[in-house]
Amino acid sequence: MVTIHTSERIDYLPNRSLQIIQASDVFSFSMDAVLLAKFAYVPIQKGKIIDLCTGNGIIPFMLSTRSKAQITGVEIQERLYDMAVRSNELNQLSNQIDLVLGDIKSLPQEILSQEYDVVTCNPPYFEKKELSDRNVNPHFQIARHEIYCTLEDVIQTCSIIVRQKGKVALVHRPERLTDIFEQMRKYRIEPKRVQFVQPKANKEANIVLVEGIKDGKPGVKCLPTIVVYEDEKTYTKEFQAIYYG
Repeated sequence: MVTIHTSERIDYLPNRSLQIIQASDVFSFSMDAVLLAKFAYVPIQKGKIIDLCTGNGIIPFMLSTRSKAQITGVEIQERLYDMAVRSNELNQLSNQIDLVLGDIKSLPQEILSQEYDVVTCNPPYFEKKELSDRNVNPHFQIARHEIYCTLEDVIQTCSIIVRQKGKVALVHRPERLTDIFEQMRKYRIEPKRVQFVQPKANKEANIVLVEGIKDGKPGVKCLPTIVVYEDEKTYTKEFQAIYYG
């Protein structure tokens, strides 16, 4: 029997095939994470995938519906890690998914000694200097701001653990795209696929998905933009197919 604490709830993933433990006082999974899990290349039958900054495990759980590969999730916040572990038990995925409590800047040897086919990450979006002085929930601060890891830390770690010609997939904000490309090339990850996400057709993109290959050849493809809302309340058919499919 999986323990669910008083402050917690059980939600379904968008495809309704799996469940996840969440709570209002810690960061819940977002559209960004689901889109990354749908965007990233994954080996279908076998291989090794690792998700950094995994939070409550949303990306590993989503990826498990697309691949039979072994999946590892790494999270620094003990509360979120514990929720991910219990969700893993709830979904009976412990044979495929392994959760690790740790800092991506000092990963355990059991991870550093391996090479992964795919590395995914939904990292903190905002630089630490943008952190408000207000007394806000520390769980949200850590998830949103570069308190424990910077964008460079994330990409450097991805480069260390991904195999030669392996893939690295990130979701971020479009305003950081130049930084992402610069850091990827600095650490030998060549950007290969980019996709923007717009809240509406007449609005600027507020999400960008980027995939690169370790020591890949130059040349990037820009995929068709995803538009989320038809109007204030209705998802576009394209988005529904991606998000719920």
